[in-house]
Amino acid sequence: MIMSNIIEITDISAPELDAYARLTQAQLRNRKEPDKAIFIAESPKVIRVALNAGYVPLSFLMERKHILSDGKELLDRCPDVPVYTADREILAALTGYELTRGVLCAMRRPAPLPPAAVCQNARRIAVLDGIVDSTNIGAIFRSAAALGMDGVLLTQSCCDPLLRRAIRVSMGTVFQIPWAYFDNETSDWQSYLKLSGFKTAAMALNDKAISIADPALAKEHKLAIVLGTEGDGLAAATIENCDYNVIIPMHHGVDSLNVAAAAAVAFWQLCNRNLPVANDG
Repeated sequence: MIMSNIIEITDISAPELDAYARLTQAQLRNRKEPDKAIFIAESPKVIRVALNAGYVPLSFLMERKHILSDGKELLDRCPDVPVYTADREILAALTGYELTRGVLCAMRRPAPLPPAAVCQNARRIAVLDGIVDSTNIGAIFRSAAALGMDGVLLTQSCCDPLLRRAIRVSMGTVFQIPWAYFDNETSDWQSYLKLSGFKTAAMALNDKAISIADPALAKEHKLAIVLGTEGDGLAAATIENCDYNVIIPMHHGVDSLNVAAAAAVAFWQLCNRNLPVANDG
């Protein structure tokens, strides 16, 4: 490890620390100059997943004690990347929160994928419509990756999967499963999916809804599972235009699940695959 790249923080207002403390999410994303856009990954495990997926690190922010412990492997892999360091209290004052496992990494934001890249060769995709909670977004991505979905598509009203909290909750699976926003050319996303050969299944309470266990769903060659915003769910017109309305049967008078929990149930039931058991060792 090249120790000359370890930079002790003496001034938390230094401009090189702006990405960690003072830039808004819109400024980080930088739509006007996308080649300069960045995101923040948090915790050694998540950063490791990003590096394995080919994402480019720009700098680290790390508690001093982690330089030779949890962060050492990362720094050995990225010897030319500057590492800004201080004690936990100073870093918390800088960022406004305590770092998970004491490590952050600013990384170059990749060029966005087009929806066609996600749909190509896919049989099971998740469509997220208007989901704005970063915790739910992260949890849905984690379930989608773990339970065998081929990709995730998002409407423009969804929150950014590369928000720091969404990335952390996803445990880095946002770097492993292909995803894209619907763009101007695919803004009529229901028509786009139908033209791409997908049947659509709206997860929604409706008198016409069928059980998630209905065998017709599992038999569909290409199926898009559509999940709506927290609270209000999917719009009536969206539900009407889907090929299926689907419910998860409930007990004890419970009418619905949190969208992230419902997504996990739907992905498990509808992926219809025999997956090997993961080895976490």
